[in-house]
This record gives sequence, C-alpha cells and structure tokens, in this order.
Amino acid sequence: MAEPIFRRLCIIGIGLIGSSVARVAKARGDIADVVVATDANAEHLERARELGFADVVEADTGAAVEACDAVMLSVPVGAIGAVMQRIAPHLAPGCIVTDTGSTKGSVIRDILPHLPAGVHLVPGHPMAGTEFSGPDAGFAELFQGRFCILTPPEGTDPATVKKVAEIWRRAGSTVEFMDAATHDKVVAIVSHLPHLIAFTICSTADDLAQETREAVLKYAASGFRDFTRIAASDVDMWRDVFLNNREAVLEMLARFTEDSQAFGRAIRWGQREYIEDRIRRGRKIRRGLIERKQA
Repeated sequence: MAEPIFRRLCIIGIGLIGSSVARVAKARGDIADVVVATDANAEHLERARELGFADVVEADTGAAVEACDAVMLSVPVGAIGAVMQRIAPHLAPGCIVTDTGSTKGSVIRDILPHLPAGVHLVPGHPMAGTEFSGPDAGFAELFQGRFCILTPPEGTDPATVKKVAEIWRRAGSTVEFMDAATHDKVVAIVSHLPHLIAFTICSTADDLAQETREAVLKYAASGFRDFTRIAASDVDMWRDVFLNNREAVLEMLARFTEDSQAFGRAIRWGQREYIEDRIRRGRKIRRGLIERKQA
C-alpha cells in the first residue's frame, strides 16, 4: 500500500460528499492516517459515530482542525466564509485547505481573506453526487470514474496541489485543472442550469389545479421522473450554488431562454427541419456522454 498522503485529514461537513470522502479514506488507508469528521448538525455527528467512517468525530470545529495537515470543507458554499473564519486561528502552519463546493470563484473570494500565512488553499470540485443527502447517503465508490476539477489560485505551491490531486485520484477520479471563472461557466451549463430547469418544472407541476397535479403524478413518464430525481436535491446546497454563481447561471439561463423561445417559434410555425436539428443535436450530446462513460 502507498504511503498516506496526510497524517491527519479533517472533513468539515459530513453529508453525501464529505461522508463519501471519509469512507473512501477509511477503506483505502492511504489517504490519511487519521480521518477526523465534524459537522454543525449534532444528529450527523451521532450518526457518524454509529457508522464508523471516521477515526475521530469532534463537535468543536476549532478542535477538529488542530494538528491537521489537511482540512476539507464540504459545506454549502454560502457557509464557507463563516466556517473558514472560525477555523483559521486553529490551523497549523503548512496545513492545506481544500473544499468540495460547486462554485469556485465564490469559494476563493470567501476563503482568502481568512487564510493564515503559511496555510495553503487548493479549491476542488468533485463532479459526482446523487439526489440524496446526509451521512447515510455517502458511499466509497461515489467518485469512481468521475472528474474532479481543481482551481488553485495563481502562485499556489505545486507540491500542495499535487497532494490534493492525489486524494481524488486515489478515490477513483480523473483530475482536471481550470481557472475558477472557466469552471463556474462550465458547471453553470452542465449542472446548475439543469437543476434550475428541474426545480422550475416541478414547481410548475405543483402549481397546477389539484386534479391535474394528481394526474401528472399518476401518469408521470420517464422524462418527468428524471426531472424529479434532480429536483429532490439538497435545498441549502442548491440555494447557495445559485446565489454564489449568479452571473454564470444568469448568462446560461439567458442563452437557454433564447434557444427555448426559438424552439417554441419553430413548433408554432411548423418548422420541421429546426425541430429535427435540435433533436439530433440532443442525441449527439447523449452519444458523446456514453462514449466518455459519463452517462
């Protein structure tokens, strides 16, 4: 077995992603000698103790990060600044701080003002997840065959970037590097906009008259069911994603709105070729995902 990357890794936030990282670290044994878990939710802490996916479960966040050479923030992106401010006085010199948030510009913005001298920041985003949340939702195989994007700020020590990248490689992911602005635009179209559409479609269905809504639920086809799966995602996480990636989401929403209106006009005026082109392009994208084993 390879040498562990870290002596002591603290994971703050043990929902789906955080508890999955803890599980894979415990299962492999070569990510950290000691895995520490902490969470603001007392029920999550108790469940972590029962499930045993961490060596240490600590209620006090400051105490949890002490003597750690790596800290992973796996909390809603809107909470990252406050968490970072709380732990900053307790971080050891040379410690590496990373995260799992779905936005990167806001994470860098909110962490850097509180980052102590001698502590390193390597933001990350594992492109993996399910519609479930909480410590029971995690599993060690979550990151297998998925991408993890790292967005280290300019001037970050390459050795620290290498260590964070190795966490995700050992968890089964392919690591890619981007600047934060590019990352936020990419995820706005591949993740954030689809969630926005799913939440909206389900809200529209919920607003229908009672008898129609019951029929929608009774006769839901696979397309609608797929939207409801996405729409079942965590409320706090997705509220913060939309608010912290506002500009990129609104840009992609504007482009989508223009395209959907053009599609509507094609339906209204019977433009068969336009409709067929859009369907074919959808099929092309799906084939591309399948070929890349991302379906």
